Amino acid sequence: MQETTERYSDEHLAEFKVIILEKMAQSQKDLEMLKSSYINDKNNGTEDTSPTFKSFEEGSETMSKEANAQLAIRQEKFLRDLKNALNRIENKTYGICRVTGKLINPERLKLVPHATLSIEAKNMQKK
Repeated sequence: MQETTERYSDEHLAEFKVIILEKMAQSQKDLEMLKSSYINDKNNGTEDTSPTFKSFEEGSETMSKEANAQLAIRQEKFLRDLKNALNRIENKTYGICRVTGKLINPERLKLVPHATLSIEAKNMQKK
């Protein structure tokens, strides 16, 4: 990584921190909802239905729980990335591309607040 003396101002960092904290709060809610959907009890009120339907429903439920578990894993990674972004704000290194050392476009950071690469660096990776 190249050295840079350029960084976002404390005011900009405070704005990004608000965005990150809002995303973290929403992501935490989403994660709790996902976890509760694959940890819930098995009583779905199907005791009085036909065995074939119950078997189909259990298979579908298993697939759904697996999908929700995968989504929960992705959500946990997203939360971890957001926490790391908060650490970079505290260290005043937030928004600096880890490859080019240049500031990441603020519009990109508003959309992807955990970004560590500028678009320029991202495009270099694709080649």
